[in-house]
Amino acid sequence: MRIRARYRVVPALLLVAALVAGVAGAPRALAADDAPSDADWQSWKANTNVTDMASLQRGARDFAGYCLGCHSLKFERWSRLGQDLDIPEALLVKDLIPPGETPAGYIISPMVESDAEKWFGKAPPDLSLMARARDPDYLYQYLKTFYVDPARATGANNMAFPQSAMPDIVSPLEGLKIAVYKTIETRGPDGQMVKEQVFDHFKVIAPGSMTAQQFDQFTHDLVNFLNYVGDPQQATRTSMGVWVILFLLLFTWVAWLLKREFWKDVK
Repeated sequence: MRIRARYRVVPALLLVAALVAGVAGAPRALAADDAPSDADWQSWKANTNVTDMASLQRGARDFAGYCLGCHSLKFERWSRLGQDLDIPEALLVKDLIPPGETPAGYIISPMVESDAEKWFGKAPPDLSLMARARDPDYLYQYLKTFYVDPARATGANNMAFPQSAMPDIVSPLEGLKIAVYKTIETRGPDGQMVKEQVFDHFKVIAPGSMTAQQFDQFTHDLVNFLNYVGDPQQATRTSMGVWVILFLLLFTWVAWLLKREFWKDVK
């Protein structure tokens, strides 16, 4: 009876491992009522989940359609992308890989660097490691905070990256919006009240082809894909970590049983 009682620990350990796996793989979500306002854009979260294969596939499609014209992923091969995201090679060649490229090649933008510098003032950066360098939340905030600014050569500015050289390429999807400011009074160092213009919210002046919810999903998928590209092994590593923890738990239990058996006659 004592031996049977010991083996009851195994289901408990399996339950712990399942809970760890669920926590590691479960995507985070915000209820609509809890979504932060425009004024709190710096608190917006991408809620990425690199185990969401459908999201990654949509993100790969959107990157090829909206970003590849200017940005490269020079550390990622098309074949690796297709393998990791379960995209058949025929579909990869048909819908994602530019004409003249092969699955064995790296994901390189066709834009000539000298032309990019002439048009934008600087060459668009490679995005292979952008999610690791700047954080997925930053990329999410960047894509969602473009606004109309007639003073800029591109006609647009950005809250997350002011004076960005990148045009608002997502405006056909999201629509055109302006930044609305409000005046607040603060007390200056000399004790005098000072009026200050503070960003309050965005106002849409021309709708895009997507609803707000659809554009939010588009942005999430694109950032999720870039998060995957920055570390393609992270999902495998997380999954493997769960089994490592399970092994250590089981090994600890076995070691405790051996210690108890070896020292049972020691008083």
